[in-house]
Amino acid sequence: MSIQHPPGSIVGLPKFAAPTDFPDSPLSQALKQPVLLGLFLPIQAGGWTQSTLERSTDWRFDYNKALTLRAEELGFDLVFALSQWLPKGGYGGVFDGHALDSFVSTAALAGLTKKIMLISTMHVLYGPWHPLHLAKFGATLDHITGGRWGINVVTGHRAVEHEMFGWPRIEHDKRYELAAEFLEVVQRLWSDSENFSFEGESSWKLGGGFVTPKPNFGRPILVNATGSDAGIAFAGRYSDIVFITSPTGADIDSALESLPAHTKRVKDAAIGVGRTVRTLLNPMVICRPTEKEAWELADRIVAHADQRSPQGFQSLNSDAQAWKGRDPQDPYRAIGGNIRVIGSPEQVVDQFVKLKEAGVDGLQLSFFDFRDDLEFFGSDVLPLMKQAGLRH
Repeated sequence: MSIQHPPGSIVGLPKFAAPTDFPDSPLSQALKQPVLLGLFLPIQAGGWTQSTLERSTDWRFDYNKALTLRAEELGFDLVFALSQWLPKGGYGGVFDGHALDSFVSTAALAGLTKKIMLISTMHVLYGPWHPLHLAKFGATLDHITGGRWGINVVTGHRAVEHEMFGWPRIEHDKRYELAAEFLEVVQRLWSDSENFSFEGESSWKLGGGFVTPKPNFGRPILVNATGSDAGIAFAGRYSDIVFITSPTGADIDSALESLPAHTKRVKDAAIGVGRTVRTLLNPMVICRPTEKEAWELADRIVAHADQRSPQGFQSLNSDAQAWKGRDPQDPYRAIGGNIRVIGSPEQVVDQFVKLKEAGVDGLQLSFFDFRDDLEFFGSDVLPLMKQAGLRH
């Protein structure tokens, strides 16, 4: 799908400088790793697992701050989290709606961290957001972090979220057209040395806009979570990293069959407009010293599956296309994650190697019990990743 731009659009200007154009940017340094390593912070109740089995995972800031600092110590490259707007009760059950805001939480981590990249998931079409806001806030965070901050651009998929802001859900592909307009103006504010004005299809206008200071490395890091034709076209044009899902669901074997074509499609969209992107995938990692212990934990999680939150997912209408391959009858669905990676440390690393061979450039990890599982990952899995050539 080609992004359509209305009369008055700023398409056609020289390409905006990106962090990858600067060898010393945090993103360029991170991309020297054979595989990017990220942590998908659980800033929402229930984390990523629909189970009542006891665990430490907690949505509160102090818990997520501790995870981020430990991930940084272990050499992880980035962290980010979801952004959601839900009515009272959320999806129900363990996903009861308690959730911190991704942008504010990530900003709060800026002065507490030194090396790890911090990505804020933001719905750029919701509520009062104006390109001038994001350009100024983003440039500020870029300077606080020394170029480690970025935005995961999302456009919203659940009707209830749009309705909370006072309008019907915007048609799927139209959302990406409006997001493209928004992001091009933001990038121009990050790069232009003079005031400029803009009026397009969006409800906002810009009159004599200007932002200073400019970001350190052209612009902040740009990420996009998508799987649709329109989203992939958008990501190819604007993003540094594309957060993908498995087109065939969370089972690792079926995912490995579909991912080579999918990752190629995403990367080809960028090549078609003279750019390159990296793909990032979210494995839910259940790892124990032996395969038997790992699957025993997986079975316990499923045995305590929450029955209410899956119903909530179904009742709150979504037009997201990235999840079409998910099987609602999947017996291990409660575990969560874009894909499931389950086994001993050696088996987990072997599956990571296969994901890299399938075109996945980065792993954004989730865990059932984040605090304890991250420690085990650092002590027992990460050294094997280095031996396998996945990390330096």
